[in-house]
Amino acid sequence: MAWNFGDILDTIIPVLPEGHLALVHGDREITWAEMGRRSNNLGRFMLENGATIGDKVGFYMRNRPEYMETLAACFRARLTHVNVNYRYVADEVHYIFDNSDAAVVVYGNEFRDNVKILRPRLPNVKLWIEVGDGANLPAETYDYEKLATNGKGENLDVAREGGDLLFLYTGGTTGMPKGVMWEHDALRETQTMALRALGDVPETLDELEAHLQTNGPGEVYIPACPLMHGTGLFTAMAAMMNGGTIVTLGAASLDAHELWRTVERRGVQNIAIVGDAFAKPMLAALEENPGSYDLSSLVSMISSGVMWSMEVKQAMLEYMPQVMLADSFGSSEAVGFGSSITTKDAPVSTAKFTTNDFCKVFDENDNEIPRGGETPGFIAFGGPVPLGYYKDEEKTAKTFKTIGGVRYSIPGDYCLVAEDGTLTLLGRGSVCINSAGEKIYPEEVEEVLKLHDSVEDALVVGVPDEKWGQAVTAVVKLSDGAEFDDKRLQLFVREKLAGYKSPKHVFAGGPPFRAPNGKADYKSVTEFAIEEVAKQA
Repeated sequence: MAWNFGDILDTIIPVLPEGHLALVHGDREITWAEMGRRSNNLGRFMLENGATIGDKVGFYMRNRPEYMETLAACFRARLTHVNVNYRYVADEVHYIFDNSDAAVVVYGNEFRDNVKILRPRLPNVKLWIEVGDGANLPAETYDYEKLATNGKGENLDVAREGGDLLFLYTGGTTGMPKGVMWEHDALRETQTMALRALGDVPETLDELEAHLQTNGPGEVYIPACPLMHGTGLFTAMAAMMNGGTIVTLGAASLDAHELWRTVERRGVQNIAIVGDAFAKPMLAALEENPGSYDLSSLVSMISSGVMWSMEVKQAMLEYMPQVMLADSFGSSEAVGFGSSITTKDAPVSTAKFTTNDFCKVFDENDNEIPRGGETPGFIAFGGPVPLGYYKDEEKTAKTFKTIGGVRYSIPGDYCLVAEDGTLTLLGRGSVCINSAGEKIYPEEVEEVLKLHDSVEDALVVGVPDEKWGQAVTAVVKLSDGAEFDDKRLQLFVREKLAGYKSPKHVFAGGPPFRAPNGKADYKSVTEFAIEEVAKQA
């Protein structure tokens, strides 16, 4: 059968226990029955007021219940989710909505000023829906809450397909954001592939219904990272499609103490984060208040997108030894390259992942590199993959290639693959540094720098250099109270890596290292590093 997320929701909502919570935000609680009615009301309104099957709906809001509720409405009404980074300025937001051909925009009222700027530039948007208190709404703007509560909430009379779409816009490391087009059936298949290795999983709607009736609803889950990015969105979708409870946090950015309080209060079982950018503040909060939080409900934490260092994992497990820490190697263009599981008694080295039979490694000429080889290559996933990038055939052809009759997603991550299938991630090819003919992978050097007591975070880039071609250059964020000593940091790296990998320059400060999703902003850091090197000339 072909999976559709709208059909899944229609199937599971009637069999979930009465009063079972779907969405939680602070003291606010929305049951599954309420969410079912509200999302149907919203979806019906959009279809009856200008939106047509397949139209794009822009999501311009922080983590909040309305994000997942609107997503459910889109699934049920056969409309297409389009995410936007709420940190973007107006011009960047305009690019997403214009490039995606958004017909509806649902936005948080905190972004009203930006929307006022955007509206005259987006004449093809048919509906503007504001999430907030409903006060002083701009002209020709609908109040979200009124739309969600107006109606009887019956299921929509639409015939859905496995080929219905979800868009995930990804900034990547270069160029303008690209809209990755995922079909429902392909994305659902990626969610179930890993579970099959653990046992039987529901393969039909009837089996899914029976599973929930027998085993009860899914987990209580916190997306600590933004829902507007793939890690938060895909993990939240997995929880939702199993009848789980999605708990969102109130702070505009990560408040680790709020997170741990919420874990205790709500009996949270799973958390999604993005590497050390989230894990380090969470660990610091535990160290500040040892024993203050009851974390006994917590079963697992999953991270994807950036490195999650072994040292931080081990320190976190001292406070919650029962938790499984899962590091997932994937991207917006492919889910399921590999995984790394760490427990109290089974640590795993940073950047080490166990891959699967769907993955291969190819060189720049699309020749397969066999397992056990010493030559790094591009990791490729040959399982369920997206259709490509929206309105960008050139980039689609570069990322989604057919090799040997199999269509692969090749986002550009370099790795080594051992005989046993263990991957060593080396970094994104687009930021690989070529210094005097030697290839240096930034993440390898970054992970060493972050082992130093004085370094909170680090990015490594290549700066144009007359002698080396590119000079390995590190920009570090110092730990609180630490003194900056570039020579000491260079020596520290040289003691652990080959000499040519040691930074020729080390600087402290600079622009923010990472986006809200934890991904490295190599472009801004490179510009800063080039300026700093020029000052030394």
